[in-house]
Amino acid sequence: MSFISELWMFMRERKKFWLLPILIVLGLFGGLIVLSQGSAVAPFIYTLF
Repeated sequence: MSFISELWMFMRERKKFWLLPILIVLGLFGGLIVLSQGSAVAPFIYTLF
């Protein structure tokens, strides 16, 4: 959690709020990959790509 708070303080101090959407999309893709590794949803996720 300290990494996330440090990242937020960095973005707030240096006005780099444009990084937030990029990080959110990367996090969503990472979560999608983790979920698709061994679940019943995997065939449906693979059809999206």
